[in-house]
Amino acid sequence: MTELRRELTLLDATMINVGTMIASAIFIVPATVAASLPSPSLMLLVWVAGGAVSLLGALCVAELGAAFPEAGGQFVYLERAYGGVFGFLYAWTASLIINPASVAAIAVGFATYVGFFVPLGTAALKAVAISSIVALTVINCLGLKLGARVQNVLTLLKMGALGALVVSAVVLPGGSAQHFRPFLPAESMLGLAGAFSVAMVAVLWAYDGWIEITYVGSEVRDPGRILPRSIAVSVLVVVGLYVLTNAAYLYVLPPDRMAQSSLVGSDAALVLIGPAGAALVAGAIIVSTLGANNGIVLTSARIPYAVSRAGLFFRWMRAVHPRFHTPTAALVTQGAVAAAFALTGTYDQLFTYVVFASWMFYGMSAAAVMRLRAVAPEMPRPYRAWGYPVTPLVFIVFALWLMASTIAESPLESGIGGAIILAGVPVYSYWRRRRAGKHQTPPS
Repeated sequence: MTELRRELTLLDATMINVGTMIASAIFIVPATVAASLPSPSLMLLVWVAGGAVSLLGALCVAELGAAFPEAGGQFVYLERAYGGVFGFLYAWTASLIINPASVAAIAVGFATYVGFFVPLGTAALKAVAISSIVALTVINCLGLKLGARVQNVLTLLKMGALGALVVSAVVLPGGSAQHFRPFLPAESMLGLAGAFSVAMVAVLWAYDGWIEITYVGSEVRDPGRILPRSIAVSVLVVVGLYVLTNAAYLYVLPPDRMAQSSLVGSDAALVLIGPAGAALVAGAIIVSTLGANNGIVLTSARIPYAVSRAGLFFRWMRAVHPRFHTPTAALVTQGAVAAAFALTGTYDQLFTYVVFASWMFYGMSAAAVMRLRAVAPEMPRPYRAWGYPVTPLVFIVFALWLMASTIAESPLESGIGGAIILAGVPVYSYWRRRRAGKHQTPPS
């Protein structure tokens, strides 16, 4: 049977993570942060804090990724730590809704900004979104290295765009250091805890994507060395870019104007460059969303592929192209589901239903590091999470807090999401019985 091949270098692995994290949020979320927090110091601090929390999670997952460099990422980690049903429920939720709904949402965002240059009606917008999904799926069916090269180019372009924005803010007229004054808040931090929490939730979504490279662990060269390094480096790179970009926004726009902006990046570019600035930011968002979706398309299809390899899904889903060595069946199926979501417009509601699930599984993965250290201390660990046990404990607390906040704000949607996850239990039971039946020895 044709197998996946280890072809991804350190650069490829890092660019996959960086490119998936940087989508459109950095051009939009700073407005939410400015509306919640009253001072420049806190507006910058929340991006550092969000990056620190993401780094803690990344360091935990890096230990698991180096120990289990296999396709499927969290499906493998949760299965090894807690048993098959937990790994399957993650794969069920991720493959059925989280990943295809994310692809659909980002594709619609991509098409929306294409509409900045070419007016699009509702039908045309959906057609452009679906076309982008089809194109990225085809690219990633034609070879891992091709998909990785596309990711490298798009990620470097979006990093260059953010870097150009930061440099322009310093070099071009229009900015003012007065926007940073008063730098410290007048209120106590205790009184601002609620506002900081609201901003933190938005910031953590902007950092999401640091786990993507683990889904293709079976295709990374020297995974014990490259996986941990790429995960840590990618988070640090994005933290640096996000903090510098927000400092640039503040230098160009006063906090009250940032809070009222629907697209902070465009407003900042408008001040610096004039009307052409909005077009440049729209172009940057097009590149950013396309790069983020390529990263998700490339990596996420490995989850249903891994589930099929474990005997818990249709055999044809494990098909690997004999020439290109890519999981074509999983890629095409994922693309079809994402295109259906984009066509019907159901992605937004579906994603709301399971938005807390991502952090539930993140928290379980961090706890898996502690569980496996206890029950399998002899297990080879090419990388051990820095700061253990504080690192996983702090991250678990943040994951629980984020889940609680989501449930409190959207109890109905969270309840439906919980039901969707639990609906995977009978599905798992069916596939487990079917797998067990195939392994029974026939009577003589």
